[in-house]
Amino acid sequence: MPDEDGAPFFAYAARGELCVQCCADCGEPRFPPRPCCPHCQSFDCLWKKLSGRGRIWSYVLPHPPLLPAYAAQAPYNVVLVELADAPRIRLVGNLVAAADAALNSVPPERIRIGAPVKAAFHATEGGLTVVRWLLERP
Repeated sequence: MPDEDGAPFFAYAARGELCVQCCADCGEPRFPPRPCCPHCQSFDCLWKKLSGRGRIWSYVLPHPPLLPAYAAQAPYNVVLVELADAPRIRLVGNLVAAADAALNSVPPERIRIGAPVKAAFHATEGGLTVVRWLLERP
């Protein structure tokens, strides 16, 4: 469940927007969201909408799946995406063929470090919207 600091991230995601918390004083973006800026120690923040674009910085294909609930989807991917608008921020997610596609919808051989991706938003059964990633050039 999102905490008080992270709740706006998920609220924006539910609207199809990728937003990150930024310091209202020094302007530095930060993720995960937290009460205090690690750069200037200010407690003032705002949320900035980003383009939703990035590149795969790293990835892993869990074998076997670490959680039994994911066994039927193995092999699936977990990608670490460096955001184009905020290169020091990297988000964890899955590379999928479409926002609501299965976690194993992209063949592992298509995943490349450095590949350009764009954000897609998926509403989970629990009502939380999560960020997933689509290849810019399918």
